[in-house]
Amino acid sequence: MSSAFKLPNEYWSSLQVAPQDIENLHNFLFDRETPLTSRDLSIELVEARIKAERDAADSKKKSGGKSFLPKEKYQVGDELVFPALEWKHGKIVSQRVGVNPTIKDFDVLTVELEDGSERMFASNLEAHFLNEAPVSTPESDEMTSATVLLEHGDLIEKKIESAFKADEGLVKIAGRWFPRALLIDITQGQLNLAEAVLDMSGGEPLPTEALMKDIELPAGVNPKLAEFSLNNALQDDKRFDEVGSAGQVLWCLHRLEPDYVREVPPSLQYVPIEYDRDGLSPAMKNLESQLDDELTPSEETDSRGDIPSITISLIYPHLRAGTLPMSARARKLFPTAYESPRVRFTLVDGKTRQRIPAWVVREHGYVYGLREWYKAHQLIPGSLVQIRRGENPGEVIVEVKSQRSSKDWVRTVLIGKDGGFVFAMLKQAITAEFNDRMAIHVPDFKSLDPVWEKKRTFDELVLSVMRELTKSNPQGHVHAQELYAAVNLVRRVPPAPLFALLEANLMFKHVGDLHFRLEEETV
Repeated sequence: MSSAFKLPNEYWSSLQVAPQDIENLHNFLFDRETPLTSRDLSIELVEARIKAERDAADSKKKSGGKSFLPKEKYQVGDELVFPALEWKHGKIVSQRVGVNPTIKDFDVLTVELEDGSERMFASNLEAHFLNEAPVSTPESDEMTSATVLLEHGDLIEKKIESAFKADEGLVKIAGRWFPRALLIDITQGQLNLAEAVLDMSGGEPLPTEALMKDIELPAGVNPKLAEFSLNNALQDDKRFDEVGSAGQVLWCLHRLEPDYVREVPPSLQYVPIEYDRDGLSPAMKNLESQLDDELTPSEETDSRGDIPSITISLIYPHLRAGTLPMSARARKLFPTAYESPRVRFTLVDGKTRQRIPAWVVREHGYVYGLREWYKAHQLIPGSLVQIRRGENPGEVIVEVKSQRSSKDWVRTVLIGKDGGFVFAMLKQAITAEFNDRMAIHVPDFKSLDPVWEKKRTFDELVLSVMRELTKSNPQGHVHAQELYAAVNLVRRVPPAPLFALLEANLMFKHVGDLHFRLEEETV
């Protein structure tokens, strides 16, 4: 009989990181003298746990007494270990002669096991498959760290992260941990030199290796240790901002970052509106997910699976700011980071191969850097922009489906001297494909600023926009998607509060397929 050591699946699913685990990982980091990721540390934790549990099982086998073999004779009071029952201990409490016409003389033992249960076993039995002493075999595939982490790795990593965050003896930078006690001192003068180097780069982020070339560090120091120590010192200095994507460390001077990276553009600033999400119909929620608005809660959108590309219909606030929404779907295409709130990367024009410096502003859910690109392509609110994965890490491809410039009838917003606005169907020069329901030509962006600044309640604003939209439709109907695009000409509003108002306010009557009209008495 062979005996393979294994641990039940629930052992890993309910694993708690114990103080002994933390101590072992500390020692591991000290010995390696190399910053390691939570995944690296998970491998070490799992391997250490497997070894500890195997050693404990071996110790239990050796200390438990004689192994039970059916061919042996035993007496009441004998203490045995049962390999076939995962090496449980037991004590013989009674014995009698067995009766079976097909088997010669044998005994029946009643054994009280360590868990208090009783079981009966045959002994003095010459022919039995358990008569061979168990032979330990190498652990099965399920007991390797690789197979354990394949199923439980994410959970174990999160538990290590949680335990380490409260540990002041460790430092984390760009997803890697290191003992604080091993860091070398970085002086204020060395940090000033780093600032000067970044100043000369003119706002272009640089890797730590580039900064180290101009900073005198102690000779003979482990390069990885020196790099991590400098990263830690830069991270603690408010002049510097780490802007690399996951797995890459890039440093930039905070003051040299674009204004709309350091602060949210005015056109994207949203003042929260209270609404009842439960009041949204399934059709409204479906449209909401298609609009790729960065203010839509990610848990409310379907972001499952791999997404090679998406097409976004631009709304005015993003066109004005030169940004793209980082919706739940779009987030899968853009670079992310372990901790950095801002990530520097490169957008590539899918047709011209023009390279555009850009930023992911993770906290506020938008990508900045497209203002000039929008102008060059003469895009309007409602224009379609395709986003897809880049060919190289840290790159994302953007492309518009251009068309030969032609005059087309498009809804156009006109601003009066009194600050009022109307919509009219006028012929405009169009250079790119657009979403019919969301296309609105804005002759002069600056002309909308006074309207944008007007203070009025959300209900009043929606009613005003709805009234103007109905004038350009003979049936007086307005689709929820049209209203969403139009309202965002004068105030940043995500779909859900607008849709909830349409559903709850009696002024708006649903006439089918998410088309609404104003009740006669309110017009």
